Amino acid sequence: MKRRAILAVVAGAGVVNGLNLDHLPPWRQLLFIVLAVAAYLHGRHLPGRGDWLLLSLAAVAAAGFVVPDFWEGGGALMVYALFVVSPWLAGRFRGQQADLILVGRHRVTQLEREQELVAERARLRERARIAADMHDSLGHELALIALRAGALELATDMTEPNREAAAQLRASAVTATDRLRRTVGVLREADAVLTDVYRTSDETVEALVQRACDAGMAVEFRREGEGRVLPPLVDRAAHRVVQESLTNAARHAPGADVLVHVADTSEAVVVTVSNSAPREQPGPSDGGSGLAGLRERVRLLGGSLSAGPRGDGFAVTVRLPCDRDDNRVEESEALR
Repeated sequence: MKRRAILAVVAGAGVVNGLNLDHLPPWRQLLFIVLAVAAYLHGRHLPGRGDWLLLSLAAVAAAGFVVPDFWEGGGALMVYALFVVSPWLAGRFRGQQADLILVGRHRVTQLEREQELVAERARLRERARIAADMHDSLGHELALIALRAGALELATDMTEPNREAAAQLRASAVTATDRLRRTVGVLREADAVLTDVYRTSDETVEALVQRACDAGMAVEFRREGEGRVLPPLVDRAAHRVVQESLTNAARHAPGADVLVHVADTSEAVVVTVSNSAPREQPGPSDGGSGLAGLRERVRLLGGSLSAGPRGDGFAVTVRLPCDRDDNRVEESEALR
C-alpha cells in the first residue's frame, strides 16, 4: 500500500504540474526534475503489480482536461508522459536488468558449486575404487601368504631356525593385513560405494579356488547347472564373493574345510561359500568393509546376500539374477 500511495502522489503531482504551462514559476520547473527522479526511483526499487493501473488512471485524468481545453489537457498529458511515465519505465527496465544480472551471478555460483560437488564425488569414487582394489587383491594375497607360512611352520621336516623364520613371516603377513585394513578404512568414506566395476581381471572362480588350494587351504569346488558365459558384472561379482569368503575363512577359520558351490540356472547364479569349523573371532560379516562392499555390489545387480553361522561353521550365500534385459539395466545403474 505504501508503494502504491507514493506512485499515486507522484502521478497526481505530474498531472497537476502539467497544467497551466504558459507561465511556470521556477519551483514548478524544479518540480519536474523531482518528479522524474522520484518516478525513476520508484520504478527501480518499488515496482508492484498494480502500478500500471495507477499510471493508467492518472493518464485518463490528464486526458480529461482535453475536453474543456485541448491544449491544456494535451500539455498535461505530454508532461505526465515525459516526466512520470518515461522515467518510471526506465527505472523499471533498469531494475529488471539488475535482477537478471543478479540471477545470472547466482546461477554461475550454483554451477560452480555443482562442479565442485561433481569433482568431490569423482574423488570419493576414485578413493573407493582404490580402497576396493587394495582390499580385494592385496588382502586376499596376504591371507594366502599367512596361510602358506603357517603350513611351513607346522612342517615336520623344518629346522628350528626355518620354523622361526616361517613364524615371523606369518606374523608379518598378519600385521600387514591389519595395516591394510586400516588404510582402506582411511580411504573409504562412510557412504562410499565399494563397487569395483572397473575390475579387468579375467581370473575364473575355478582358478581362484585352485590358487587357494595351492596355498594350502582345503577347498572343494562344485558347480551345478548350465555353465554358460555370465554377464561381466555378474561374473566379477561371483568372483569377488568367493575371494572375500576364502579370505575370511583363511583369516578366521584356519584349517577348516571350505566348500564353494556355484549353481547356475536360467534365471540366476547362486554362489555359496561355507566352512565346517567355527570361526575363531568375529569377522567382516559383523560389520567390516569386505561384506559391506559385497552387499552394495549385489544390491546394484538386483541380487541378495546372506551371511551368518550355519551349523558349526559359517556360510555366505549370494543370488545374482542373470536375465539379460534386467542385467543390462543394472549394469547401466552400477556404472553411473
